[in-house]
Amino acid sequence: GQTPAHIGGTTVFGDNVEDEWFIVYLLREITREFPGLAATTDDNDGEFLLIEAADFLPKWLNPENSENRVFFYKGELHILPLAETWEQDWDLCAPCPTIPEALALLSTRSEEFLAAEPIRAAVDKRIHGYPEKIPASLHRAHCSLPAGIVAVLRQRPSLVAAAVQAFYLRDPGDLRACRRPFRVFPAEQRVMALVTFTRCLYAQLVQQQFVPDRRSGYTLPAPSHPQYRAYELGMKLAHGFEILCSKSSKAAPDAKRNVLSGPLWERFLRSLKEKDYFKGEMEGSAKYLELLHMAEDHFQQSVAEPESSVEVSPGDEILALLQTTAIDLKEFEREAACLPPEDDDSWLDITPDALDQMLKETRNESLPSTKEEEQNYDLETVAESMKAFVSKVSTHEGAEMPWSSDDSQVTFDVDSFTKALDRILGADSEELDSDDLDEEEEFDFSDGDDEDLDQRGNQRQEQEESPEELVGSLKAYMNEMDRELAQTNVGKSFTTQKRGASSREAAASGRAGPDCGAEDAELAPVDVDMNLVANLLQSYSAQAGLAGPTSNILQSMGVNLPENTDLTGSS
Repeated sequence: GQTPAHIGGTTVFGDNVEDEWFIVYLLREITREFPGLAATTDDNDGEFLLIEAADFLPKWLNPENSENRVFFYKGELHILPLAETWEQDWDLCAPCPTIPEALALLSTRSEEFLAAEPIRAAVDKRIHGYPEKIPASLHRAHCSLPAGIVAVLRQRPSLVAAAVQAFYLRDPGDLRACRRPFRVFPAEQRVMALVTFTRCLYAQLVQQQFVPDRRSGYTLPAPSHPQYRAYELGMKLAHGFEILCSKSSKAAPDAKRNVLSGPLWERFLRSLKEKDYFKGEMEGSAKYLELLHMAEDHFQQSVAEPESSVEVSPGDEILALLQTTAIDLKEFEREAACLPPEDDDSWLDITPDALDQMLKETRNESLPSTKEEEQNYDLETVAESMKAFVSKVSTHEGAEMPWSSDDSQVTFDVDSFTKALDRILGADSEELDSDDLDEEEEFDFSDGDDEDLDQRGNQRQEQEESPEELVGSLKAYMNEMDRELAQTNVGKSFTTQKRGASSREAAASGRAGPDCGAEDAELAPVDVDMNLVANLLQSYSAQAGLAGPTSNILQSMGVNLPENTDLTGSS
């Protein structure tokens, strides 16, 4: 179509996400080595490069309009904007550019479309260290394997990935080939060999709990045996290779017959007969069978998937290598006697502290010591962060988390918050009370109450209150409600501010009577910050060190609470 000549490919990276980022590194280096090339990549999540830099993306960029906008060009990440000029307003519904349009923009104005530095830094962080860190992602281990597998892996070491995946993703149908003596890789001719895995493949193989069928011929020594792990890994790997070979078309002679037994072949054959393809030959005759075989070969080539005509299945490749590779069992045994040591697999065990360190490194945070964290911790940060979060206006896409750090001071503008609240609630008192009045109509009131409501309604119609008076009446209403709640358990559950009454307040309360003084004392202002922090700490303690709403919200704003030493101490 309109897509120019290109090189493309698909990689199944499975559980090893690091393979995906290694491909990103290769694409970046290719565009750097060949400046005339542009590269783009995505996965089953979409534009995963943008997902990695989600905290730094412009507001207009979303999954709906990001297609054909993200490219590696000349070794740098580029993002094509919505409009041709920055002065125009963004049209969020603008169609995505075609690939020829995007390439034309890249070739002529690539400097204008260079991604912002934070976006490029987020992507570069994931691929930083290549190619030097490639050896760190590999693991070498001793395995007791059939000699045939050792010979195959010497020719094609990458086949270990297909074998591990075949074993890791096995189903009961796959294991049918393993419930009898192995046909391709019998257990009798096993030798010790050093096999190179990726760390992901090694972890998948080690963590699988599997007991071989006794009919397979594979037996394991006692778990206390010094080479028990090598025998176990070899047994699992041999099962993976045997499963691959059992799925090979060469090992399944009826594969061709399966293709020719479907309704598509029947329609094709019926069409040939209608068009007199067999030229009146009697069914079953030599000429008829010759024409039939020609039709079968043509049908198989036409119906087969394009990939199957190019790619060779791992099972076919293994069987082909076995036919062309000489297996010298004595040579393998001599090499097994002087194998180099295997790698330490202690990296499989991750302590909670190591996990916290990894999470903090992901968020670009330093990890202070426990004592330093306790000494320098300020509870006011918790209250101010929550205030900043409440002051944000959320949309249908969710609420934005205000990230706090030591370099940026969290501020809370009360006036702007009040104005925003007025815009949301409206400035008309009738709008504020409309829902309440509708609910009151459902109840029965006395005639006196009805007259009182009518008088208040007439007063509202005769004279409109100003916004200042409205706020004042609202505060009076809230104060009256506070006085009623102060006598309940709800009011007593809040912590109030500790303040001494002045002499003027004391005199006023004396003239008003003892009841009024007691009421004013009970209506001391609530300490909002203290109640907020106390409730957050109580919720955090109830998490018992696990993930929960409090830690998730605070950590998303850059606030990390220390451990509760009151619970872990002797008291």
